[in-house]
Amino acid sequence: MLLKTLVLLVVSYFWNTFGTITFMIKNVCFLLGVFCVLAFAKAQQNPTSQPIKNDSVKKDTTEYFYIDGDSVSSIELDKVMLLQDLNFDSRYERIRYLLLKRKVLKVWPYAKMAAERLTVLDQRLASLETKNQRKKYSKMVEDYIEDEFKAELKKLTKTEGQILIKLIHRQTGDTAYALLKRLRSGWSAFWFDKTASLFDMSLKEEYLPETVVDDFYVEDILLNHIIDEKLEEQEPAIEFDYFKARSNWKDYERNLPPTYDSIQLAARAQRIKEYKEKKARKERRKRK
Repeated sequence: MLLKTLVLLVVSYFWNTFGTITFMIKNVCFLLGVFCVLAFAKAQQNPTSQPIKNDSVKKDTTEYFYIDGDSVSSIELDKVMLLQDLNFDSRYERIRYLLLKRKVLKVWPYAKMAAERLTVLDQRLASLETKNQRKKYSKMVEDYIEDEFKAELKKLTKTEGQILIKLIHRQTGDTAYALLKRLRSGWSAFWFDKTASLFDMSLKEEYLPETVVDDFYVEDILLNHIIDEKLEEQEPAIEFDYFKARSNWKDYERNLPPTYDSIQLAARAQRIKEYKEKKARKERRKRK
């Protein structure tokens, strides 16, 4: 019910500000962030401790190995993943990777906390006894989102929004489209997805690191930062094989045409030039 309330808030905000293309872009980004916003809406709760069952007889489950007649107890160690840095042959692909890194680190906390809190929030609503209590709680959540997080989520760029859609699927197991369809309606999901398509975005996007190069880069960035303890680990809700994805990426790089870098770098330079010219025109209009 909380998710439905949040979607209703987004729908109301979206259509009230649908007047210009600029607002459309901002609202699409806001829609992409609605599911991760749930992370911030959680009411403060203290977890209840569970009773620990004590057996009357302690059983020794230690395993022993015998080396040269001496017994040595075994110790179970945590799994450790060791990753080598990606060795890029393509300069343009390395640039893509580095640009993605900053964006991934920006949107990862939203997707991670959304996955952690979705169940807790639903349980909180289910524990409320009356419709009036649930309505008041939902209104409190709406006000909290409106005051604290709407402006921040609307700052997401198109690329960051696309990454967020992918990570929502990674962490929850559902696409943004499926979540909206289930919690709002199929009609709303259809029209929001159509609006997103105007900006080359799709709410139906899935996280596919084994077959999509950008998704593999995102996964590699996450794993390296988790191993370095710069990000807190969270298991994905979907299954995929990182090492198979890495092998597929190597094949992808080996099969790039000889002219790939020169063509892509020239196109990138042109995009940067056009962006700077557009920014300069905006600055001149402001000064007039």
